[in-house]
Amino acid sequence: MSYTNNINRRKFLGYIGCCTCGLIIPSCSTVPITERKQLRIIPESSLNSQAEQIYEKVKSKEKMSDDLNQLNEIKEIGNRIEEAVSEYFYVNNIADPTTNFKWEYILVENKKIKNAWCMPGGKIAVYSGILEVTKNKHGLAAVMGHEIAHAVAKHSIERASRSMVINIGTQIADIASGGKISGASRAAGVDVAGMLAHFGINNPFNRKQESEADYLGLIFASLAGFDIRETTEVWKRMKEANKGKEPPEWMSTHPSTSRRIQQISDWVPGIILEYPPIKKM
Repeated sequence: MSYTNNINRRKFLGYIGCCTCGLIIPSCSTVPITERKQLRIIPESSLNSQAEQIYEKVKSKEKMSDDLNQLNEIKEIGNRIEEAVSEYFYVNNIADPTTNFKWEYILVENKKIKNAWCMPGGKIAVYSGILEVTKNKHGLAAVMGHEIAHAVAKHSIERASRSMVINIGTQIADIASGGKISGASRAAGVDVAGMLAHFGINNPFNRKQESEADYLGLIFASLAGFDIRETTEVWKRMKEANKGKEPPEWMSTHPSTSRRIQQISDWVPGIILEYPPIKKM
């Protein structure tokens, strides 16, 4: 390669680097309560809008449960957590991250799926299979608190933003190496850069988010007046239901069940004391 091409490449990388920094520097923020620094490049309004559309598709394609009593309990638990979260931020003079949320709850009839999720903007789904693990309102509040915590902490926005930065960074690195990274991927028949990013960056980061949601979820459930000591029992039942079948932690986006049980057990006493049920002013 000629000297001129080397100069052009350096200029190109410099321009890209400046643009990337320009995106990152003004987009750093912190997660409420934990105060962990996070990157947010993707506009929240855009992600919330997409989440609403996906949520509507889920509602039209999945079988909704006709158990109105159970759905009403889910809504009641959710409303208590919603109000407690907003009140906590109001009392402590902190900007409420849920201000633009349009809370909604559905109960999906699927005994095989032991799961629940909360999309950006407060769109929540609970699958009937998880009810066999939660057992009672305190267990259900533990699960819902965790999912709500993901939305409050803007984890989806952060993941999308990090993915954008990693993709740009990978392209820059490939250009800087003269195409050696893409060449290695073609020779090996696998996405080398993608695999390294997945196991070396994304999975550890996702596990960090999951632990953060565990912690914040405990706080939110406690503020709403639920007995968060039930959370460890939920995870013990989950472990039993899964019959110990889970991938090695380094291959997973979630901490191991044993680690979660230990962490939650360590956090619960302090959270009960520091974040008692909050009363509306």
